[in-house]
Amino acid sequence: MIKFPKDFVWGVAAASYQIEGAATEDGKGLSIWDMFSRIPGRTFQGNTGSIACDHYHRSKEDVAMMKQLGMMAYRMSVAWPRVIPDGTGAINAKGLQFYDQLVDELLAAKIQPYITLFHWDYPYELYCRGGWLNSDSPKWFADYVKIVVEKLSDRVVHWMTLNEPQVFIGYGHHLGHHAPGVTYGMTELLRAGHHVLLAHGLGVQTIRAHSKSQAQIGYAPVGVVKMPQSDKPAEIETARHATFWVDPKNTWNNAWWMDPVFLGKYPDQGLKAYEQHLPAIKPGDMETIAQPLDFFGCNIYNGVYVRATKEGGFEEVPAKTGMDFTAYRWPVTPASLYWGPKFFYERYQKPVYMTENGLSSMDWVCLDGKVHDPMRIDFLTRYLREYARGGAEGVDIRGYFQWSVMDNFEWADGYRERFGLVYVDFPTGKRTPKDSAYWYSNVIKTNGANL
Repeated sequence: MIKFPKDFVWGVAAASYQIEGAATEDGKGLSIWDMFSRIPGRTFQGNTGSIACDHYHRSKEDVAMMKQLGMMAYRMSVAWPRVIPDGTGAINAKGLQFYDQLVDELLAAKIQPYITLFHWDYPYELYCRGGWLNSDSPKWFADYVKIVVEKLSDRVVHWMTLNEPQVFIGYGHHLGHHAPGVTYGMTELLRAGHHVLLAHGLGVQTIRAHSKSQAQIGYAPVGVVKMPQSDKPAEIETARHATFWVDPKNTWNNAWWMDPVFLGKYPDQGLKAYEQHLPAIKPGDMETIAQPLDFFGCNIYNGVYVRATKEGGFEEVPAKTGMDFTAYRWPVTPASLYWGPKFFYERYQKPVYMTENGLSSMDWVCLDGKVHDPMRIDFLTRYLREYARGGAEGVDIRGYFQWSVMDNFEWADGYRERFGLVYVDFPTGKRTPKDSAYWYSNVIKTNGANL
């Protein structure tokens, strides 16, 4: 029998730039995504988040929809340049008021807000001052966090500092596929990354210092999951080792972004891998980064199987011919929601929240006016069963946030990918809950027993 903890939190997730729209309304400043998405050829069909799901104007409707579907929690993010248009300095009262009212709407609907303070929409004006390369960037972030926390923490308890640094640093500042679209070398990349981790630490300190309630604080990196081919101890150990391995050629890994936060130091193997490019680490930096946290959040969509090599290392197992893929061409690997939380809990010993999980699927409104998405229901059933399996074996699982509550602006892929439980007709903004939304509503009602 599938069983989740009695007080397990079932929620949905979204991010400010992906759903809000109103990109230049009511005093909002520009973000690097406003900049990037307007450069010809950088996003699918030239799509931008200028309107997106128009959540800025339809938030009451969206909260009512979440309430009707029985959501317990909503992982949302705050747009830094909506609150402080230039990134530092003058506060935009209307922008802060939007989040103030949204929190009230959620609580009135008995939906708990889980707020992510940075989900990629970095202020354009701060980018023009060097962005994450500027050594002042951690302080800029902390000053912004103080404003949000002072306004909302009388009602908001749960906070996450940063979403997926591996992506906004790696894709945005190394590969150039995401905003701001630059291609730094490894030296600059690791310097920016160190400032990002310092921003996390200062952000946690700021929340603790200014929260009006007993804050619960976490962090939401990507979970880069490596999986064994069997339950043989040697194969499990190979997968565990691979999960925390640092590749010297990029920053797509777990340990560089997680060990400093939870263990207070960069991983030894990572220091060796990056030794030609290490950032300046000042006295006190690691102590600042390693602030006590209340939970471990991570986003997992898939994993890869690995096996040991004769040389004592590991390699990826070649994918089987005709393997299963989502519409986004990500592999379907339900076991990643077992092995990922298991390995992370063993290493960091913090309660686990799955802060994102889901898939893009080929969804459209059918002739009967409904959106039938059986593959999403099957996908989520398989993944949630694996998540529950880890919980049954001792992993302290606390919650699950499905990505996403509704179809939205999928970054460089624009409106091509549909990750939502709710279908959005973007020209009109009309919302249509998919079959999976009603299915997930029943998952919540039964605390997963229907799985």
